[in-house]
Amino acid sequence: MFEKLKSLFPRSQGRPAASANAEPVGRPYVPSDLSLLGYSGDLSVATAYRCVDVIARSVAVLPMRVQWLRGDIFADRPADRLTYLLNVQPSPEVSAVDFREALVRQLLLHGNAYVLPIYSSATQELDRLMLCSPHTVAHDSTRGVYTISDYAQGLSGTYDQSEVLHLKYATTDGRTGRSVLDYARGTLDTAARGDAETNKRFRNGGNVRGFVTNDRSLRGFGEYQEDELKKTAKSLDERFADGEKIVHLPGSSEFRQITMTSADMQFLETRKFSVREICRFFGVHPSFVFDDSATNYKSAENAYADFLRGTLNPILVKIECELLRKLYPSSIAHKRRIIFDRLELNACDLESRVRYQTATIAAGLYTVNEWRTAENKPPVDGGDRALVSANLRDLSADTANPQDPTQNEPTD
Repeated sequence: MFEKLKSLFPRSQGRPAASANAEPVGRPYVPSDLSLLGYSGDLSVATAYRCVDVIARSVAVLPMRVQWLRGDIFADRPADRLTYLLNVQPSPEVSAVDFREALVRQLLLHGNAYVLPIYSSATQELDRLMLCSPHTVAHDSTRGVYTISDYAQGLSGTYDQSEVLHLKYATTDGRTGRSVLDYARGTLDTAARGDAETNKRFRNGGNVRGFVTNDRSLRGFGEYQEDELKKTAKSLDERFADGEKIVHLPGSSEFRQITMTSADMQFLETRKFSVREICRFFGVHPSFVFDDSATNYKSAENAYADFLRGTLNPILVKIECELLRKLYPSSIAHKRRIIFDRLELNACDLESRVRYQTATIAAGLYTVNEWRTAENKPPVDGGDRALVSANLRDLSADTANPQDPTQNEPTD
């Protein structure tokens, strides 16, 4: 029995392996986007943070389904151990939602994400899935091994490449990935400098800039008068910075405010351009980062469809493929499926969800009761029959009995 279970979850022999009975060293490692990579500077740019957040959370909320082939149909395995790990708790310290979110954040920010399956030493069954800190994993692609030194989680040793789930983003050789931040470095630096300049201006009194003059200058007292003007200007600067809007000037001094220059306007345009450029790198529509200037783009519905198709789905397929090829041997992989439930993408968009359900019922793909079961509703009488539109007909019948178009012509 143990040998049969072991064959379903293969692992190489002769290497130090993390055991389910291993005691963690130090505090449990709880992944977070900032502690993972040290990219806090990049994530301080609001657009970059929002893009990562949108993608990671969109993946995190999707449930996963483990299916085995039964006849010609893949059937769900709700009681399977892997189903529990992927949807409830992959390890004692982390929930499945947090696990998926941290996994995608690592993938986007670091370019690589590593998951180590842990097997029970007693039953040889899959016991947990451990998300490793990317800085603790060294990949030797020449030898095909991974060296893990994640002591915070009690994981250490050298593992064959078949034992480690390695997700790669923007890979050019199939062996290692690259972060979005690597490609967007110039744009992110520009955006960060723009944020710093904005903060500096607000710290210095916002956009209130100008000069103090006195047109009643007296010959022989220029140096004294200049010192007095400097004191007045310094006092104005401090009072504006403290939030005062109306100030009093001594004597005949006059404050002349400098209006927005072309350089200031160019600075604002550069900031807007940086927002869109960062969105392009991450594959996120500007409207998702609350960019008001993006309201003239395509409709929100089309933008969301593009996001699902071009940004989210490739990441989902990447995760599905890596789980399947590393958790099941090649001899039975074609009889197994590990997939995200993409229907849940419209869980909060009730109008789109009902529209899709109606269309699939009309096309005969689903029955009424199948959808009612999916919505946790009791079945209804007659709801198990497949329905098709009354406008559909068998084309082969028309081909077998062609009708002469002149038969129905009126006679004289």
